[in-house]
Amino acid sequence: MISDHRTLPRRRGPVLAEAILEAAIAELTEGGYANLTMERVAIKARASKASVYSRWPTRMELVMDVFYHLMPDPTSPPDTGTLRGDLIATFRQTAQLLAGPAGEAVRGLLGDVLPDPGRTAEVRRRSHQHGRQTMEEIARRAVASGEISADAVTPSRLEAGPAMLRYHFLSQGPQISDEVIIAIVDEVMVPVLMAQPPADPA
Repeated sequence: MISDHRTLPRRRGPVLAEAILEAAIAELTEGGYANLTMERVAIKARASKASVYSRWPTRMELVMDVFYHLMPDPTSPPDTGTLRGDLIATFRQTAQLLAGPAGEAVRGLLGDVLPDPGRTAEVRRRSHQHGRQTMEEIARRAVASGEISADAVTPSRLEAGPAMLRYHFLSQGPQISDEVIIAIVDEVMVPVLMAQPPADPA
């Protein structure tokens, strides 16, 4: 039996928004992006459709916020005490998220936003910004501990590992093995961050 949201205690603001996001996560887990509807999310959240649409006019906008709701704080990646350990732990965390509703969200989003260059650019911008903040914090720790030189930290070097994870996720499927993660860290990320700083073009 479906409860009438009008008979339930009234929720507002962050409490209601959290309930809607959690309902959307459950719908993604149970039925995937293709079967997610605003009506089903409203029913699961025990909220009105109007309260969902007032915050997220489209399914795409709701799922985009779900994805970032699931992502960890980019300024606080795992702290293992070493550069290699931090990278492995962070990439494992990312792989675990992409294997669940967060991965389902991003796959569905990409299918919806690709025809719209503006929305595609926004998804990429937010995704890259999140990953860049995480990698910058890991590099900052490694510089502070003396593992790497600050001059060796460049945007391109920091982007290498996350870009490889995204490629593997999109081309090979949502399951990213530990072997792939360790290979990216040991064969790409640690060597490039410990290499000599790039030469000054001047």
